[in-house]
Amino acid sequence: MSKRDYYEVLGISKGASADEIKKAYRKMALKYHPDKNPGDKEAEEKFKEAAEAYEVLSDDNKKARYDQYGHAGMGGAGGFGGGFGGGGMNMEDIFSQFGDIFGGQFGGGGFGGGSAQRQQLRGSNLRVRIKLNLEEMVNGTQKTIKVKKMKLAPGATSKTCGTCNGSGVQVKVMNTMFGQMQTQTHCGTCQGIGKVADKIPAGANSQGLIKDDVEVTINIPAGAREGIQLNVRGKGNDAPFGGTPGDLLVVVEEETDSAIKREGDNLHQELYISFAEAALGTQKEIPTVGGKVKIKVDPGTQSGKILRLNGKGLPSIDSYGKGDMFVHVNVWTPQNLSGEQREFFENQLKRGEMVAEPSGKEKTFFDKVRDLFN
Repeated sequence: MSKRDYYEVLGISKGASADEIKKAYRKMALKYHPDKNPGDKEAEEKFKEAAEAYEVLSDDNKKARYDQYGHAGMGGAGGFGGGFGGGGMNMEDIFSQFGDIFGGQFGGGGFGGGSAQRQQLRGSNLRVRIKLNLEEMVNGTQKTIKVKKMKLAPGATSKTCGTCNGSGVQVKVMNTMFGQMQTQTHCGTCQGIGKVADKIPAGANSQGLIKDDVEVTINIPAGAREGIQLNVRGKGNDAPFGGTPGDLLVVVEEETDSAIKREGDNLHQELYISFAEAALGTQKEIPTVGGKVKIKVDPGTQSGKILRLNGKGLPSIDSYGKGDMFVHVNVWTPQNLSGEQREFFENQLKRGEMVAEPSGKEKTFFDKVRDLFN
């Protein structure tokens, strides 16, 4: 069965604000929460569906990707390198997200009335930066990098906390003028986890974790941009005592290209031609992010002319289509002439040939700038 549109799931328009998205999710989550609908599989599926929609639409990068490519851009449970799209969410993830939205009012998947619940153990996230060249950003690529992360040390074991017997909570009874009051708090021994370290190998920390280098493969989608953050689920630091690993957050940086300069989705490069080529016209082969292409330079081309190659720029991450490539033509003036070349130009000057004779149709600098945006 095909997935429903995320905006339809939450009952909002595509232009909904972040606050409207959050309110819509809150409404759906309250309506279909399992505690309100015990044993109702349809309600449970709608609860998961709403959480999946919120996970994508509440993140600017994921939302932009979804708006451009729809569910196809999510890559199933993967999306950007396996990091988003609710296909990979479990109920633990959803309840954690649910608790975040409602300010911790609910815990562990139930309406707990504010009582302490056993904490779900999760490793911390890691953040790394990765450099991409223009071709990799346009076409997408796969990178394998080394990440220094916390891992569960071989031989490390845990045992049930003896203070709370694995519940993660301690019950306290207080006598008041209204009678006895019972409250629950996180266990002070295990910090609400329910487990404590049993055997800790040499070199590991108090939670049985060691720092080690791990290779991680990252799938970079086409159209990635400087500053965009990709989420690789489960590749962050391990959690102690067999909990859920954190995520690896990958921030994209753009490598500077020696020939091609980027301006938004458009690309620019300089092309130098000789006097003879400018006067007679020529064909030149230039590099683009999609490979080399041949362009025609018309006879009588003036220095400063800008040639526009439609669709040879970067794919837009916010909409369909691509930017353009702008080739800035410069007529190269030789600085060291041979005797024969000097004699040729001197003869041209004597005969009054090859002199500057503007026709009045030449474009000014401001005309050229205006043309770039038309």
